[in-house]
Amino acid sequence: MNINKLVIEFGTVFAVTLVTVALVTFLWNFIGHRDSIIDWETSIRFAIIFGIIFSWLKSRETKVK
Repeated sequence: MNINKLVIEFGTVFAVTLVTVALVTFLWNFIGHRDSIIDWETSIRFAIIFGIIFSWLKSRETKVK
């Protein structure tokens, strides 16, 4: 897996995770606490972690094949 595919994979996973976690934290706070707050720290933290892990797993999967 070359660097371009790795960066695209990371960016895709990062964006999807960021939007998903932001939406979940917003809904959790809105429904549970009646506050319309998005927890950006948690969203970015999860996006970075999942982006690294899933990109790494994809590159290892490609090397095995």
